[in-house]
Amino acid sequence: MRLQLNPISDMKYLFSLLFIASVLVASAQEDNAAGEYKKRVLEHTEIDFLLNYYEQDGENAAVTGGRGTEELQDVSPTIIVAVPLNDDDVLTINANISAYTSASSSNINPFDGKQPADPFVASSGASKSDMWGNVVGSYSHSSDDRNRLWNANLSVSAEFDYVSFGFGAGRTWLFNEKNTELSLNGNVYLDTWSLIYPIELRPPGDDEPDEDDYMLDDEDDFSGSTFELIVPGYNPSFTEHPGKGRNSYSAGLGLSQILSSKLVGYVSADFILQDGLLSTPYHRIYFADKEDSFYENFHLADDVERLPDSRFKIALGGRLNYFVNHRITLRTYYRYYTDDWGITSHTASIEIPVKVTDKFTIYPSYRFYNQTAADYFAPYNAHLSTEEFYTSDYDLSEFSANNYGFGVSYTDVFTQSHIWKLGLKSIDLKFHKYDRDSEFSASMVSLGVKFVVD
Repeated sequence: MRLQLNPISDMKYLFSLLFIASVLVASAQEDNAAGEYKKRVLEHTEIDFLLNYYEQDGENAAVTGGRGTEELQDVSPTIIVAVPLNDDDVLTINANISAYTSASSSNINPFDGKQPADPFVASSGASKSDMWGNVVGSYSHSSDDRNRLWNANLSVSAEFDYVSFGFGAGRTWLFNEKNTELSLNGNVYLDTWSLIYPIELRPPGDDEPDEDDYMLDDEDDFSGSTFELIVPGYNPSFTEHPGKGRNSYSAGLGLSQILSSKLVGYVSADFILQDGLLSTPYHRIYFADKEDSFYENFHLADDVERLPDSRFKIALGGRLNYFVNHRITLRTYYRYYTDDWGITSHTASIEIPVKVTDKFTIYPSYRFYNQTAADYFAPYNAHLSTEEFYTSDYDLSEFSANNYGFGVSYTDVFTQSHIWKLGLKSIDLKFHKYDRDSEFSASMVSLGVKFVVD
């Protein structure tokens, strides 16, 4: 069953939370009116409006076993509201809706009757588009001397095939006259999948297919038994996944140090443990040692992706920011990643903000990434049926990628421009172009506007 989100209901829920927060703000301000003056962690309520447009294309869709269109378009609006509850406490609410159209996910059921099924052609079926929604609430508290901070968060997100609940907390300490900062954090995510399989592998219904089933023009009219009847020799090696849950546990450590008047360094370590259903149920697999079966122009699946039910990840990173002068800054980053699935990766990036005027900054950026393949990866129609685990998802393949970016930022700390009671603090416009050496490319445009509530 598809889970449909209601953006209107989501926004009503968000504004209800914001109303409660505003009441808390008023109460906290009254309580502190007679007290001593203390610089607030956040002076005024801040509202961020973000809008991202993302598109991608490629020829190695995991839904069709590592061969087929990866075309996708996504529009994602986000609102972030940070509310100072008093001098020390801040409540932040982040609500995000992502509406996408995906040619590859449409081929979960490519037999919609409108045209011959083909892995490189999008189906017009129900799974071609959907919506993802996410709401995160976080609370932070700072000590009077601003040398200690703790925070906690709760989140919920949902899409057509899963629901996720998350919670976490963190602690930050500042030492050495605030020149040294140490942070610890931990998060837990509890996910539940809906087991949606490729149409040709779905369990048969109670009744035998009738004459209309052979037309394959409605995803509710047929199941795996239909294909076994109409495609000679089709005999998939398929059993359903035993569970629907997936849990993720993460812990992170960060250390920041001001090394000189122009140089700041930061190192981090992140550890993630996942268990449960880590395979995607609708990713097809084709075996080289089994006879191929086709209906129309579509290769019928031999099985679905099978991966271990646990995964441990380690990421070690470091940043160096160098202030060349009052106009130019160099921001560099490196990360090493490894996991027990056999993937090792390296990420290196540089960003160069250039302050053109007091209010305008441009920032070109470049990021390089490469990784080894997971132990369980093989391309289209290359796995063997004797293997225990297998995937043809090219996100788990060996590849290198380049990401080129350019951004423009406008900042007015005095918020001289206003829209009603909202003072305009900043505007950011960014563009990124991403290219893999595995015939995959993507681009993203993002716009962010920050307001301060007077």
